[in-house]
Amino acid sequence: MIVTTGFDVSGRPVAEYLGVVRGIVVRATGIGRGIVGGLKSLAGGNIEEFTQVCEEGRKEAFNRMVQHAHEIGADAVIGMRYDATEFGQGSTEVLAYGTAVKLGE
Repeated sequence: MIVTTGFDVSGRPVAEYLGVVRGIVVRATGIGRGIVGGLKSLAGGNIEEFTQVCEEGRKEAFNRMVQHAHEIGADAVIGMRYDATEFGQGSTEVLAYGTAVKLGE
């Protein structure tokens, strides 16, 4: 599956637009990471525990978006983006979305 933030795929015309595909996940920090991350936040700088939670959320949302694209018969996803919203204290919604397309020759 080709996934790009651009709006075309080099050398391949878009033959058909299939619609928006998305992958949504809500991730919680977890008590262990939350405590360690909270303590590290007092000192400032990068907080690796929170970075790992964010990366895991993006990866899972991306994979769900690709699965959605496969389910509707897409060859590629163009205009792919991420969005994140704090869902509650310690929880974040991560959304991966884009336009599913069929490619021509």
